[in-house]
Amino acid sequence: MSIEALVARWGAAAVFAGAALEGEAAVIAGGLLAHQGLIALPLAMAAGALGSFVADQGWFGFGRRFRDHRWVVAARERPAFRRAVDLVERRPIGFIFAFRFLYGLRTVSPIAIGTTAVPHRLYAAVNAVSAALWGVTFATIGYLFGEAFEEALGRLRHDARLWWLIGALLAAGAVFALWRWHRDRRA
Repeated sequence: MSIEALVARWGAAAVFAGAALEGEAAVIAGGLLAHQGLIALPLAMAAGALGSFVADQGWFGFGRRFRDHRWVVAARERPAFRRAVDLVERRPIGFIFAFRFLYGLRTVSPIAIGTTAVPHRLYAAVNAVSAALWGVTFATIGYLFGEAFEEALGRLRHDARLWWLIGALLAAGAVFALWRWHRDRRA
């Protein structure tokens, strides 16, 4: 089976899983796959939206069910968690709609919302609309930047220096992420 056939067969599932586990990059990649003609753009949009919706519903349920568990109680002490709870208590519908678009609040927000008095039906309805808009937005970004991505890949095939630069940037990013993780754990 060729790579193209493999991607065509499992690409939407990968976008779904990536949207649930990682987020924007997976859905943008789905848009790039659609630009390549390996999956349909509406399928990439739907897979991204559904993956995000399912994951966020799960995290909301976790926050609701385990709000008194020591892990959730410890998470409540973190600034991002407190900020999310403050925002949802002031503007529940607006925050539920917007959290997935706010850097640094996407992961913790569904758990934080689950610990509040927001009804499950309200959360599910607003989350569905927000996830749909999010999936369409980021898959479209990937699709629209597909041409530029193809052009950059064409150049990469012929220039080893660019590969070294990309490798160095990825390594620097990994070192920085590890440093921040280590620093945050000590704080």
